Amino acid sequence: MKKKTRMYASALIGIVLLIAGLMLQRSIQQPQGIIRVLPYVCIGLGCGLFGHGMGDVISGRLLKNSPDIVKRMEIEKNDERNIAIAAQSKAKAFDMMTFVYGALMLCFALMQVDLAAVLLLVAAYLFVEGYAVYFRFKIEKEI
Repeated sequence: MKKKTRMYASALIGIVLLIAGLMLQRSIQQPQGIIRVLPYVCIGLGCGLFGHGMGDVISGRLLKNSPDIVKRMEIEKNDERNIAIAAQSKAKAFDMMTFVYGALMLCFALMQVDLAAVLLLVAAYLFVEGYAVYFRFKIEKEI
């Protein structure tokens, strides 16, 4: 019951954010500062939440009368081979992200983009890399 409520709530919150974003976009004539991007953030989050919530609702209704399909999907989700494939693809994506973000930071610095934007990107990059190092040490201790 909790999951069903959460799915409907997600879809409803998405609609509310979408409508709020559209209303903000239409009603504010001369936006300044954060108000310039707030409507678009609300629209983006609203669309994402609505899509996710409605996807869960629709798939739940379609699978409600098909316990064999639900069981097969659960087995595939927990299959060791699929888990290993997902982990390996994430690792490859992380390796690529490391070089792409490094090149992007270098490009931003050479283009003399605002220092605050470059420092935010560097901080996010270092946070992700630090997180990876932390979990590497943690997993190595377990193994």
